[in-house]
This record gives sequence, C-alpha cells and structure tokens, in this order.
Amino acid sequence: MECQKRAVSYTVPLKIKVRLKSPKDTKEQEVYLGDLPLMTENGTFIINGDERVVVSQLHRSPGVSFEEALHSTGKRIYSGRIIPGRGAWMEFEFDANDVLQVFIDRRKKILSTILLRALGYESNEDIMRLFTGVERARPTRKSGMLKYIGRVVVKDVKHPETGEIILENNKVLDEVIIGKIWESGVRYLELFRDTVQEITNTLERDHTKTKEEALLDIYRKLRPGDPLTVESAKTLLEKLFFDKRRYDLTNVGRYILNRKLNMKASLSKTILDKETIINVIRYLLDLKNGQGEIDDIDHLGNRRVRTVGELLGEQFRIGLVRMERFAKDRMAIYDVDTMMPYHLINSKVLSSVIKDFFGRSQLSQFMDQTNPLAEMTHKRRLSALGPGGLSRERAGFEVRDVHHSHYGRICPIETPEGPNIGLIASLSTYARVNKLGFIETPYRKVEGGKVTSKIDYLTADVEDQYVVAQANAKLNKEGYFTEDRVSCRNKGNFPLVQPSKIDYMDVSPKQLISVAAGLIPFLEHDDANRALMGSNMQRQAVPLLFTESPLVGTGLEKKAAIDSGAVVVAKAGGKVTGVQSDEITVNNSIVYKLRKFSRSNANTCVNQRPFVNVGDKIKAGDIIADGPATDGGELALGRNVLCAFMPWRGYNFEDAILVSERLLKDDVYTSVHIEEFEIESRETRLGNEEITRDIPNVSEEALKNLGDDGIVRIGAEIGPGDILVGKVAPKSETELSPEEKLLRAIFGEKAGDVRDASLTVPSGVEGIVVDAKVFSRKGQKSKSKDELQKEHKDIQKIRTEYEKQVENIKKERENRLVKLLLDVKLTAPLLSDETGTTLIAEGRRIKKKDISKFEKCDISSIKIESDLDLEIEVKRTLSIYNDQIEEALYEEEHEVDKIKRGDELPAGVLKRVVVYIASKKRLSVGDKMAGRHGNKGVIAKILPEEDMPYMEDGTPVQLVLNPLGVPSRMNVGQILETHLGWAAKVLGFKVTTPVFDGAKEDEIKQELKNAKLPSNGKVDLFDGLTGDKFDQKVTIGFIYMMKLAHLVDDKIHARSIGPYSLVTQQPLGGKAQFGGQRFGEM
Repeated sequence: MECQKRAVSYTVPLKIKVRLKSPKDTKEQEVYLGDLPLMTENGTFIINGDERVVVSQLHRSPGVSFEEALHSTGKRIYSGRIIPGRGAWMEFEFDANDVLQVFIDRRKKILSTILLRALGYESNEDIMRLFTGVERARPTRKSGMLKYIGRVVVKDVKHPETGEIILENNKVLDEVIIGKIWESGVRYLELFRDTVQEITNTLERDHTKTKEEALLDIYRKLRPGDPLTVESAKTLLEKLFFDKRRYDLTNVGRYILNRKLNMKASLSKTILDKETIINVIRYLLDLKNGQGEIDDIDHLGNRRVRTVGELLGEQFRIGLVRMERFAKDRMAIYDVDTMMPYHLINSKVLSSVIKDFFGRSQLSQFMDQTNPLAEMTHKRRLSALGPGGLSRERAGFEVRDVHHSHYGRICPIETPEGPNIGLIASLSTYARVNKLGFIETPYRKVEGGKVTSKIDYLTADVEDQYVVAQANAKLNKEGYFTEDRVSCRNKGNFPLVQPSKIDYMDVSPKQLISVAAGLIPFLEHDDANRALMGSNMQRQAVPLLFTESPLVGTGLEKKAAIDSGAVVVAKAGGKVTGVQSDEITVNNSIVYKLRKFSRSNANTCVNQRPFVNVGDKIKAGDIIADGPATDGGELALGRNVLCAFMPWRGYNFEDAILVSERLLKDDVYTSVHIEEFEIESRETRLGNEEITRDIPNVSEEALKNLGDDGIVRIGAEIGPGDILVGKVAPKSETELSPEEKLLRAIFGEKAGDVRDASLTVPSGVEGIVVDAKVFSRKGQKSKSKDELQKEHKDIQKIRTEYEKQVENIKKERENRLVKLLLDVKLTAPLLSDETGTTLIAEGRRIKKKDISKFEKCDISSIKIESDLDLEIEVKRTLSIYNDQIEEALYEEEHEVDKIKRGDELPAGVLKRVVVYIASKKRLSVGDKMAGRHGNKGVIAKILPEEDMPYMEDGTPVQLVLNPLGVPSRMNVGQILETHLGWAAKVLGFKVTTPVFDGAKEDEIKQELKNAKLPSNGKVDLFDGLTGDKFDQKVTIGFIYMMKLAHLVDDKIHARSIGPYSLVTQQPLGGKAQFGGQRFGEM
C-alpha cells in the first residue's frame, strides 16, 4: 500500500559478495546489484505504484518430438527433432529416397552418418552395428550361400589368394557375387542381421571415411568460407551441443527424452550425448517400420507452463551474461594492483534487464481489477503469446482448439473472443502446476471397482494410460459402481467400461472448467459460445454500492471471494474486541486494517466493511469483513431483479433492455468510481515551477475551491475545466528592447513572467474530491508553516495510535498473568531487569497488586515452587508479550521517521500532488448490462414505475428482456435461473446449483409448486400504460443481472473547438484526444 501511494516499486536491494583473485592478493567486497521486485502476498508486483501481474506462459516443452508429413510424391516422411531449452536444434528427417538427413540449427542439411562419424563412429561397420547385430555364415554348399541374397556384408570380401576385393563392405549380396565368392573359395562371411535400408542408403552417399573428414565436412557446411582446421571443426561441434554454457536441454527436456526413448539418464544431465542422438535415430527407424507413435504438439504432455520464477530467472541469466561481458571488457582497462571488485561489476546492466521485463514484457500486464473475479482470473491466466511463444498471426486453428488433454487442466470455455481466441486460456478449478511445469488435475483412485478416497494428481501424458470415470457416475454406499457398464474417458474416446477395468474417477463435475465459468448456474443448458461470453462478462461487472449475492448460485461464490483476496479472513481464532469502520481488533492484539474507499486499477472503488460485532467469537479462516462486490462473504457481482420476458413497444428490439425507474430511486445499480489526477512541480532551466493559489489571469470564482497551498479542498464538488491544483511555471524570457533594459536597470527586476500550468479537470469528469496527497522532496528547506503543522499533527496521530496498541498488549498480558500467577509462591526473589533490586521477596504468595511488577522484571529470576511447567509457561508468556511491545515501538519509530524524512521523488521533481475524485454513476440509458449466460444488452429506456407491466397483485416488474434473445442464442440457463430464482425469493432461501450437477427440471417445478406459483413460471401481466391484460401469459422471475464497465458516461463525447492535426489541419479523432466526429470523408 505504501509503495502504491508513493508511486514507487516494491523491491528489495540485491547485494552480492564478490571475490577478486590476482597472483598477489585476494580482495573481497560487497557489491550492490540493483533492486529486485518482490511479489506481494496477493501474487502481484508493484512497479512504479501500479499493481501488475506476470501471466504464466504456455509454451512447447523442450525435449524430443517426432512428426509425420506427406511428400509431394504421396510418400509419408518421418522426422524427429531434439529441441533444447536454449541452444541449437538438431532435426533428423528422411527424404523421398529414404536417406536420413540431419539439419543442424535449422540451417544446413548434412547426412546423418557424417554426424555419427564425427561423433567417433568412424567405420561403416561401427555405424551399422549401432542399429543391427552381426551374424556369421559358414555355408557348406553353394545352395546354402544363396539364401543370404539381399543381405549386407560387414567387411570387405577378399580373394584368399590374390587379396583382390570381390565385394566392398556395406554392399548387398546378389546371385552373381555369391557365384564369384563361392568360386574364390571363401567359406566364411560376416553379415548384418537386418538390412537397415535407410542407413545403407545414407552410407552409400557418404563419401567421408574418417572422423576428421566428417568434422571438416560439417564445418564446411556450417561455416562456409572460414579457414578449415580439424581443431576448429571439433570445437564448433562441441560448442553447439556439448557445452553447458551454450546448450541446455533443461531437466524438463531430459525428462521428456527419457520418457519417449525409454532412457534412464539423470535429469541433471542437460547437454546432449551420443546415446541420445543414436536413440532418436533408432526411434525414427522404428517409426518408419510402423512401431512407436508420432507426437501431438497440442497435447498438454508436450506443452508446459513457464511461471513467474522461470520467466524472471531467464531474464536474470541474460542480465548476468551481459554483466560478465562488461567485466571482461573492464579487466583490460584497469591495472591489476588498483582494481577493485566494484570496478568490474556494473549493476545497471542487470537492473535494466529486470526493469525492462516488468515494465515492457508482453507477459507483465497491468492488473485487471474491475472486480475481485477479474483480479483472480488474471492471476490464473495462461498465455501462449509472448517471447519464445506464438504470435497471433502465425497461430493456426490446431493450437487454438480444445484438446482432450485440456480436461481438468485448461478451461474449454473461458478464452477471449477475437484474434486471441484459444491462445489465452484459464486454469481449471482444481488444476495445479507441478515442479516440471506440467499441469496436473486430481482424480480419485479406483481399486477393484471400488472408488477410494485416495487422490492422485495426474499430468496429461500419465492420464492417457488410464481409464477415467465421470464424477457423477452412480455409486452405492460402499463406493462401488452400480452399473455394469460405466461411461468413461480414455485419451479422446468415450468407451463404456466394466467397473473392474476403471482406474480413476473425476473428483468433481466442475473440475474441467475455470472459476468464472463455474459461477454460471445451469451452465450445462447454455450453448458454449454464450457461456464464453458469460464467463468473460462477469469479469467486467462493476462493484455496486449496495451488493447482493445471487439467489441462484453455484456454491463457488464463497470460495471465489476468499481466494480473490477481496474479503478479510481471520488469521487466528479468538474474540472480537474492537470494531471500527477501518479496523477490526481480535483479542486486543491482532489488528486487521481495512481498505476504505481506495481506487483500484480500473478506477472502481475498493471498500471493506466489517460484518462482525464486538464480543463475537471467531475461528481461523472465518470471514470478518466484506470487500468490493461481496455480500456476506460471497461474491456478489450484480443484483437479483424481477424480470419479464416480453416485447414492450419495440423498446427491447435487438437485445435492448427496459428498466424501471424504481431501480434508480433505490440506487440498485449505482456504483462509485474513483479517478486519480496528478501533477508535478519540477526544476526547469528557467527556474522552479511552483504550486500556488496565486495564478495569473484567473478569476477568484475559479479559485474558490483551492486552499492557501493551491490544492483543491477535500469535499469540493468539481466539474470539467475546474482547477484542481494551481501551478505556475516560469515563461521563457523574451528579448528586451533597450528602453526596457534601461527601466529594469533603474527600477530593478520586475516579477518574473510566469504562465498558468494548473491541473484542471478533463471533460466528462465530475464528482467530489475525496483525497489529495502531497509528496515533497526531502531536504526541502522551505517547509511552510502549514506543512510543519500537518507534519506535527500526523506524528501525533501515529504516536496516539501506537500508544493505544501497546496499552492493549499490556492489558492482555496482565489478564493472562493473573490467571497463571494468582496465589502462587515464589522460591526466589523477583529481580528488576534494569537495577537488579528485589521487586517481590522470596517465599511470598503473589497478590493481584504484584502482577504489575512483572512488567520490568528479569525473566530469568522467576522461580516458582514445585511447578516447572507453570514456570516455563510464565516465562514464555512474558517473552511473547514483551516481543509484541518491542515490535510495536519499532514500527512507531519507523512510521514517524518516514514522515520526517520526506518522500523520495525522481530527479528534478520538487513536489507531487495526487488528487482523487469520486463520482457516483447511476444507471442510465446506454449502459451495458448482462446476465451470467452471455445475455447482454443496452438500456434503451428507463420507464416510470407506474408504466411498467405489472402482475395481478399490482407488483410491477423491474426489468423487461426480449424473449427473442433466447431461442437462437440457445442459452436456456437464463430461463431456468429465472424460474428457480422466483421460487427461491418467495420461499426465502438461496439456491446452490453446481455446474453439471445442477437442479433438474422436475426439482424446479416442485419448488415453484411449493411456492404456490404456476409450474410453468408464466403469469398474466397487465400493461402499466393502459391497464389492459396482455394477450399471452408471460415468463417472469428473478434473474441476476450485472452492470458492466462499459458505462455510457465514459463513452459519450462532444467537442466544439479542440486540437488539430499538424499535417492535415483536420481535427484529431477519438475521445482520448478530445477529437471531432467524422462525417464521411471529412
């Protein structure tokens, strides 16, 4: 909060101990590396006073992946690539002639056998032996030798007498050659068991014979034009794949290689090795022969989440690498004897990288804080965009689509509409991210057809090996499935399986969707497109002045309110001893501060209200105060209103909404918005700017709301154009004429020219000033009398506050000691902590008046007769309370020091003034409203209460929606909600209807019957204007409607004269630029 008020970053200084070794001596020094932003307890970062969220990135996991493509000839072509976390890619691919090529770092094509030779497998025999075994043939007659036709020989076949080569190694036997061999008298052959045609084909094209030749060939292709030496070729290959500094598979990459290639390598082995490369080639050969599986890159087993820590760690590494380069450059400049560690380390390099990441990265975003749900969803968001991810333009359909592995991990519903659809997703309700970055979801273990209470978290690739039953499969009391065949999931299929063959069961029907989608009742009756809109629009609901939780909820409302951090939750149990509007005290010692009317990132109002009373007993985890958009500890984004589905004189054409004036009179949809305006006074070349009431050429009328210091008074009503803070800036001096110069010389300097540079209210803003904060430079000598008075007042307030806190702690300590020590006998004198004198004599029994003496005693001198446990407890109690008092006194001094010290402002800034204006926005024509089912609309007319359609008993409805908004949109959930809401209102209870496990049609009918309402939810309505009954019966009931952040007041805009474009001299466009309206081509 402190950082937000002062517009600074919430960071800690990072210092490291550096040792500089030289032949003569070793120097050690502590060096400052820069500031590292700290995460707040809410999971956000505060950068320059703004709360920001670093969104987790969903990216393709490092490791190995095998793919299949169709060649233009119609042939299937297989490829496999090893993708590191950092470093060069290695990609193997068959061409149309079944020759295995390798691409190094996506550049040049090289024969794979050349790479193997360069790795040390020099002869053709060595290479073939990697992929097949050797068989020895000793035929006794020629017919026996003929059965080896088509096999490949291991070594050259030579004539026993002449030494002439009959058949070279790696060549195939045919009938003619066999005839020659038999005639020459050779009776022993070494043959490869399998032909491994692909490797044979590759070897045929490979003209290198030795490791050196292979290395030079690779170097020639990767570095054409560079001078060739075996040494440099060897170094290049080493650097590319076998050097920890340049190549990093990461432990995730190694895990995936182990999983795919059935290897057992240690996860800490993050560089490539020969075995891995050979195993990749073997797998590719198997794929060619119909074994093994190709990878689906959209499967969540091959995509992982990079969380804040990892993203920041990557930036940190970049910063350190730059710092290392800097240090090496510096070493060349300084003399070894005079060099100190701080000469070599430049902290700016690292801090600029980190600052850049938090300030400019695509994944570091200004937190969406319209309401608590928006805040929570933003923190649970997953983005496929960002550095190292995809780009909107290149992402195809497959990446954006819902995949079977998303079940229980990524919500299939909640994603933005528009160009980012499918690229930005939300974590499912019960999902969590494991150490390797893969998303896991919980399942209940099933053993022998019985569902146990054991919960296992499974990643997507592990889940594929099992058969999983649905959460609402029928079970008997013992936990066995009641049906012979149960509908299950396995990979992307939905087989009917016998209970004995089921491995796991879902934990809950709502485990596949996100929090926002889980707040939509009867989601199962809504079309997915509308559910998507519904879950997205809940995030845009404005917190209302008077909140009300939904009559028809899903049971997630309370959990969502707690986890979003909007409500205040008790950290420990106890008794409420004090309740004020801005703080709650428990047990006289724990103080919970509440936020009062502060501004959120979205200009909505954050206000917490206590709902416990003095004397209430509370437990740890209880909600003790409501926040914005919560009611009784439940999330409350809208209001329950009586709604009728009927057309009304064309006013609800095209989703428009008709609203009763009653909602305005009762402030049902009124919300408070707080805007922030700031101004700085700076040092300029012409002199200092000044914040003052004394502004040139401004009437007294315009200054009526300004105080003596030039700042608007709190409580003033302001409108567009009003002055909030008076500021004058020095004008640039004009060239003086000779006579002016003469007059100046005679009469002295006339008051320097100043111009008005005040902060005024922009157009379209009106409201009441609720706060004005002034931050001034420390060491500004000229503190005005008012400023000194204010400082004194603030210090006094802090002192009083902390005195009260210490008094409460002392009172509680005394009560506790009375309980423990009354009538207890001391076996040694109680000594004073300061002077060592006796406070209570030995052998005396303690009376109530003696208790206060323990405040200043030496704790070690407490000795109690024959009760060691009691003695330990007394000492422990005193230590705890004394620590609490010490902490409070330290905090008090810290707070006072902060006020005396002044504020840290950027260079050149003398004063910063921030003014907060609150405005009350009532419902008005043009505001956007929506239900939870994607049923959105704009208010077209606000009708007087008496003109609204009314029921037989005279009750007018509050809202009229168009019935045509339901059939084509297929969001029937809103109708079911309306029916059930009406029954709930009449019967006086709230309904929980969980997603995919909600109320059935018969149950709704039954509740309507219990409430003595028509079972079809339709009644006769009468026209408020004429009193006539409408022809048809109308569906009416209570529906939960929200007011969205698209308020007409913020959108409507008009201009007469304003800024013009420099080039074309036409008015600018858009409200933000105070632009004009465009007519056709003008």
